[in-house]
Amino acid sequence: MHEAEKLNLDRIEAFLQASEGIRFEGQTQAQVYSWIEQLLRQQQYAQQGRKARGLLRRYVAKMTGLSRAQVTRLIARYGAHGEIAPVMYRRHRFAQRYTRADIELLATVDEAHQTLSGPATRRILQREYRDYGKPEYERLAAISVSHLYNLRQQPRYRERRLSYTKTRPTAVSIGERRRPDPQGRPGYLRLDTVHQGDQPADKGVYHINAVDEVTQWQIVAATPRISEAWLEPVLERMLRQFPFRILGFHSDNGSEFINQTVAKLLNKLLIEQTKSRPRHSNDNGLVETKNGAVIRKHMGYGYIAAQHAAAISGFYAQHLNPYLTTIAPAPRPTSKSMLRAGDNGTTGATRRRWRPCWPCPMPLSICAPA
Repeated sequence: MHEAEKLNLDRIEAFLQASEGIRFEGQTQAQVYSWIEQLLRQQQYAQQGRKARGLLRRYVAKMTGLSRAQVTRLIARYGAHGEIAPVMYRRHRFAQRYTRADIELLATVDEAHQTLSGPATRRILQREYRDYGKPEYERLAAISVSHLYNLRQQPRYRERRLSYTKTRPTAVSIGERRRPDPQGRPGYLRLDTVHQGDQPADKGVYHINAVDEVTQWQIVAATPRISEAWLEPVLERMLRQFPFRILGFHSDNGSEFINQTVAKLLNKLLIEQTKSRPRHSNDNGLVETKNGAVIRKHMGYGYIAAQHAAAISGFYAQHLNPYLTTIAPAPRPTSKSMLRAGDNGTTGATRRRWRPCWPCPMPLSICAPA
């Protein structure tokens, strides 16, 4: 209704009688307060008699939808201040006793004493004020232990009191950190995994590479996953393919080999398990060079889906592994495996002939140089 605040008292009374069954309601608080203020000012509410004031109260309640008590409070606010303005809500807050400087001072004390317990810190604050007469400790000297812990949780305290803890390495008792020492004996394996890449929707195949340190005998296998359940049967098949007894099992610190399942398997076979040392990148360098010279050379660097792991393992078992064992290089001879003989029986002759220093499964024609 436009200009409803400008109606005279007779029209207001007639309107109330005619609209007795009709209910009105204001849209927003600002609109309602502004309309009531204009009405009271237009009708000169303070100068009206008791009957006119009652009529105006009923009119305000009808047009705004407010209760009688709300209308009474708004009219009283208009009479006291000459306007009707929204009252801003102010949450009750306790007075702040400890200031920003007190929190920073507490952080300084904790930093100097390495964050003692609450009672011990409180005693230090009390002595600073009572015994040494430092006025900046006056408020902190009366602090309770519980509220001292509350101040330690304040953002300003945390900004001032920063403490850094170095990452503590997790000690794993599986395997020994050292480089294996085969002493010219076959059976000390070096193992590593080669991943064939991932796709957003699928994982790639994993290649398991095992090389004997002395004879260079190499066995390769493939698996779709490198979890413990997938890796255990693959390792068992790989160990059975070596023609000599396995004495050592060396790998890096990856969890695919350093776990309880693999450790239990090796312990059952009486195989010594070792792992690479930190900052010794060459501990497992033998098999890592074979990764590039053999696996990457034959399988490439492109993505291969994990579902092809069985087919790749069949290819390795039937073709690649026999080929690798046939062309495996001979071990480097030592002074014990080298016989020198001259025509005059003196040492230092140039003729040399080779013989293995252990029961080697490979034919001598393959090991011996041409």
